[in-house]
Amino acid sequence: MNVHFKYEKNIQIEHLETLYNDVQWYAYTQDLAVLQTAITQSLDVLTAWDGEELVGLVRVVGDGLTILYIQDILILNAYQNQGIATQLMQQILEKYHHIRQKVLLTEEAADVRHFYEKNGFTSCDQGSLVAFAQVR
Repeated sequence: MNVHFKYEKNIQIEHLETLYNDVQWYAYTQDLAVLQTAITQSLDVLTAWDGEELVGLVRVVGDGLTILYIQDILILNAYQNQGIATQLMQQILEKYHHIRQKVLLTEEAADVRHFYEKNGFTSCDQGSLVAFAQVR
């Protein structure tokens, strides 16, 4: 395995479909044109590749000055638990270190909580913040 990283928004739809389906994020792949447009219109996208295979990505949205929202971070199942997600997260956080407010919304699971906490995030249920979401 020789994973390399690159900032890339123009990703072939087949690569996106494979990655998102592999992690069972089917809501994204129901309309591939919307997914591809969302990727290209994101503030930034950092990808992980093993040769010509897209094995992971982190996608962020926001204004790039005062708020950064980590929208997606996903790794092919066969490549999980190898530090790729951590590298993606660290690189994107370093690039946007100047932004005070970094936010994300994710599912509750022990391994998910551990991942974000080790990357410097604090759950809103453990501090003075409150989080609200409306998902349809």
